[in-house]
Amino acid sequence: MKKTIGILAHVDAGKTTFSEQVLFRMGALRSLGRVDHQDAFLDAHPIEKRRGITIFSDQAVFQAGEDTYYWLDTPGHVDFSPEMERAIDAMDYALVVVSCVEGVQSHTETVWRLLKKHQVPTFLFLNKIDRAGADPAAVVEQIRARLSPEAVCCDGLTPDSMPDTLMESIAERDEAALDQLLQGNTDPAFYQNILMQEIRSRALFPVFSGAALSGAGVGAFLKMLLLLTRTEYAARESAPFSAKVYKIRHEKQGGRVYFFKVLSGSVQVRDEVCGQKITELRQYQGMKYQLLPRCSAGDLCAVPGLNGVKIGDILGANAARRDHSESEPMLQSTVTFDPPVRSDQVLRALRELEEEDPTLCVENDSSGLSIRVMGEIQLDVLTELLQERYGLNVRFGNRRVIFLETIAEPAIGIGHYEPLRHYAEVHLRLVPGPRGSGIRFESKCHVDILGLNWQRLIETHVFEKQHRGVLTGAPLTDVTVQLLTGRAHLKHTEGGDFREATYRAIRNALMNAKSVLLEPVCAFTLRAPAELYGRLAGDMTRLRADCEPPVYAGDMVEISGQATFREISEYARNLPAQTHGRGALTYRLDHYTLARDADALVAESGYNPLADDTPDSVFCAKGAGFVVHWQDVPAYAHLPQEYCD
Repeated sequence: MKKTIGILAHVDAGKTTFSEQVLFRMGALRSLGRVDHQDAFLDAHPIEKRRGITIFSDQAVFQAGEDTYYWLDTPGHVDFSPEMERAIDAMDYALVVVSCVEGVQSHTETVWRLLKKHQVPTFLFLNKIDRAGADPAAVVEQIRARLSPEAVCCDGLTPDSMPDTLMESIAERDEAALDQLLQGNTDPAFYQNILMQEIRSRALFPVFSGAALSGAGVGAFLKMLLLLTRTEYAARESAPFSAKVYKIRHEKQGGRVYFFKVLSGSVQVRDEVCGQKITELRQYQGMKYQLLPRCSAGDLCAVPGLNGVKIGDILGANAARRDHSESEPMLQSTVTFDPPVRSDQVLRALRELEEEDPTLCVENDSSGLSIRVMGEIQLDVLTELLQERYGLNVRFGNRRVIFLETIAEPAIGIGHYEPLRHYAEVHLRLVPGPRGSGIRFESKCHVDILGLNWQRLIETHVFEKQHRGVLTGAPLTDVTVQLLTGRAHLKHTEGGDFREATYRAIRNALMNAKSVLLEPVCAFTLRAPAELYGRLAGDMTRLRADCEPPVYAGDMVEISGQATFREISEYARNLPAQTHGRGALTYRLDHYTLARDADALVAESGYNPLADDTPDSVFCAKGAGFVVHWQDVPAYAHLPQEYCD
């Protein structure tokens, strides 16, 4: 049986220390490493050693009887959430480590939400029970209140015995177990089988506790993890090959290595995947690997040189491309450098890093090079990566909040592209969508008017690039693009013609639309000494934050709420000084809302909507093309403008 177990946590909860204990006990390590000694097995990158945090997801492999376990370590810092989320896509089960001192934190909730989205069965381990201020009982209540009421304490559970309270918890969630309990059946094996099923269906979340640094509780947890997890990959080995790509890594020699989870079937050396012959199959153990002749359903493996493949791709049967990251950056930063460094060198390096982390969204336009990031620590790491890997001295500056744009009312746009021997006309309607819906497409055009092949091509062009709004040039979102009508020429239309017409139609519609600016709103948790509550409450009022009632725990107070990223990120920078280092603030993107002071922000941006994508169209007369101003395009359009809902 093959199982992939992922470990996740808020930064400094003890996740890497816990992994060291597991790998040592299972024989994958000869000795225990420590983060503070810079010798942790899964934090092997020089930057991770220096900073003492996990930045890249890495794996180890160990055997338990006839079963193969892949242990997948993930970053705990919020700046590297996209890396963590991509790793979740490969997990069969997850372990969330929570510190008994700090309790459930904002990033813990982010992790939990992502595991719920991907429907990953989850265990919890309450760490640091030996530390001053640890309160496991209070943390369990936090978990039930903020993560799931189905969290059940499993301390005392062994392969041969089960606490009465746990039997009762299982019986509360299963009628067969309740019947047996009422009849006096206390056979641990019977209840463990039901517990395993409830864990797998996410009906119950087992909670264990201990101290990873000393190893207390780790062995007991590990025994039950091995016993209570099941997968069915053996039954899928005879199916056609399919796999999902969850990571891309660049080697020192310059090549790319593609990591994927085999979902069904098998693949071996010399097989063809995506039209390319596989020359190596690798199984990684930290930074090292061994070559395998074959990988089958349930395996995590890596292949060098699969050109054209991206993170999120499904390979083999049911091949598809997916991009579903919820971890969205809220900052954009300009990229600067001094000679002799050339812009093409920097752009090439950034494009490679973007392949490893698609959320970077590298842009190269009239205003220069820029990237998107989660926070300041990620920028520091990127600076070090560019220096170490490429020898480039690059600086990041002019950090600014990433706003989004949408429309408040439907708007119609026409795009016409007809230079000599080219032809395409597209009529689109942009319709406001629900918050968070992104860009959608639907066709209102009959295939008798425009062939299905052209309609599908237009749909492709809608999604192949990020469209900018016309207020500040921010990315367009929450819009449904409706194809109303279109026309191709039997002789002169090429695929690129519809690209030009589609881009111009979207831009034309935006120029006609009532656009609005959106800004990011964050959910935050502030923890500080209770004596400071009066000052903190005043700060929250000044931030115009929407707060829940304060929660007191001993001499500490916790304030949770929502505030705009502009305000909460600035407050986070000043918090250490205001609380003399005793306050802690964590936050995450929650949603976008109408921007405050939108007119001032638009004026400050100085954006010229005509400088990037043009809303104008190109028509042809007397054997030559000519440009028509966007406001005049309807008068020149070749198709009638009689649209029906």
